[in-house]
Amino acid sequence: MIFITAKFLVKAEDADRWPEISRAFTEATRAEPGCLWFEWSRSLDNPHEYVLVEAFRDGDAGGAHVGSAHFKQAQQELPPHLAATPKIVSQSVEQEDWSELGEMAVRD
Repeated sequence: MIFITAKFLVKAEDADRWPEISRAFTEATRAEPGCLWFEWSRSLDNPHEYVLVEAFRDGDAGGAHVGSAHFKQAQQELPPHLAATPKIVSQSVEQEDWSELGEMAVRD
C-alpha cells in the first residue's frame, strides 16, 4: 500500500473550521475504491495544525486519487486557507492494514 502522512498548517482564522472546509474533499477521497483510509487529526501541540493519515491500496490507486476531479478541486480550494505548504511523508509498504503495536499490547 501507499502510506501517507501530511501536516497542514491552517490559517488561525480557519483552524476551527478546517473539518468543514475540507469535508467535500475528505468524503470524495474516502469514497474512492482504492482508498483504505483518510483520517484527519488536530495537533495537541499546535491548534492550527492538522495531520492527515491516508493510505491507498497501491500506486495505481494513489495515482487515481491525484488525478481525480476532487483532488484538482481541492488544489484550488484548500491552499487559500493554509498558512504554509503542507509537509508530507509518502512510502510504499508491504502490508494492507494497520499492524498491532505489540510493545503496548492490551492484556486481559
